[in-house]
Amino acid sequence: MHPYLTADIPGIGGTIKESPKDFLVEEIPSYLPSGSGEHCYLTVEKQGITTLEAVRRIANALKIQERDIGYAGMKDSVGITRQTISIQKLKPEQALTLELDGIRILAAERHSNKLKLGHLKGNRFRIVVRDVSDSAAQSIPGIIDRLTTVGMPNYFGYQRYGAQGNSQLIGVSMLRMEWKEAVDNLIGNPDKVRDPEWSNAIFAYIEGNLELALQLFPRHCRTEREVLQKLIARPEEYEKAFSVIHPRLKKLYLSAFQSFLFDQVVARRIQHLDKLMTGDLACKHINGACFLVEDPAAEQQRADTFEISASGPMFGCKMKQTEGDARQLEDQILAQAGIECASFDLPGGLRLEGERRPLRVPVGDIAWELAENRLTLGFSLPKGSYATSLLREIIKPVYGAQSGTAK
Repeated sequence: MHPYLTADIPGIGGTIKESPKDFLVEEIPSYLPSGSGEHCYLTVEKQGITTLEAVRRIANALKIQERDIGYAGMKDSVGITRQTISIQKLKPEQALTLELDGIRILAAERHSNKLKLGHLKGNRFRIVVRDVSDSAAQSIPGIIDRLTTVGMPNYFGYQRYGAQGNSQLIGVSMLRMEWKEAVDNLIGNPDKVRDPEWSNAIFAYIEGNLELALQLFPRHCRTEREVLQKLIARPEEYEKAFSVIHPRLKKLYLSAFQSFLFDQVVARRIQHLDKLMTGDLACKHINGACFLVEDPAAEQQRADTFEISASGPMFGCKMKQTEGDARQLEDQILAQAGIECASFDLPGGLRLEGERRPLRVPVGDIAWELAENRLTLGFSLPKGSYATSLLREIIKPVYGAQSGTAK
């Protein structure tokens, strides 16, 4: 569990998502459609499905390729989400007639270019937390005040690490080229799953009974089943077994490990999240550009007004390095993992160049209402930041099992 920015203020407890309407996410676009052009921008509302599943259903309905559909952000299946997608050479009037399970078309307008990942400013959230503590009214103002003045810790958090919390473990095994360890981490820990059959499948693997493990693994665990099939056909050839995994998933495991290391930097600096260190690479919130901080005192006023923030590492083979005190901390965290930046220079399209990410982000338009042990919370966050990082500060310490993720 990562340390809280507001550890000295009691959390309010409670549960989220008793109904899909308790979790509403709406994209804040970078620009609005112009009204002319060969691309049709659809504002869609989806419920209970991911962005990729929504794209699949729309592509099937229109009989087009999924790659021909553009989108600015990835949303998971939690609650209700509203986002924009683009489709080339689709008439707006035709788009508005689409009727799809779990998807509503709210608007359709023309524009000149295809949407690409990142073409958004951020996301707006409306979240209902039920059954909060009787003392919630005393805690909420102090927590929100600190989050708005200091900023929200820009943790990725547990949702980045998969259902078993093991994605980052698979990623570091890949970087170390420890293929048995990678497969072991992929199969996972029987104590981390609730499904008895799934848990027994993992036990069977640990005991060396691969055939029984394959038989017991649930059908939705396709990656684990494919690896086991390969391992049964070619025992002890763990690298070849791991090679059957789709490159997109491999990249996800590596990215999870990058995120894990970044979260450690945030955790180590949590008590001084709004302060600059010598050698920091400060990030400009307006455009993401970074510059070296040689005199922290001279730049601190810009941090105080949230013009800039210290950045943390998404380690990679070409990532811009900090200097001085900041570099010492980041080097220490990477060394503890037994990895060097050069390790991320992988073949086969898996190369990760790395980038900088702000350690904190501003929370916008925050408003809250407390009635009958129910908190209704509204706020906005920049793209790439997670609502769960804000919610955990408010709900602590029981936040996790009953809560969803959103970005």
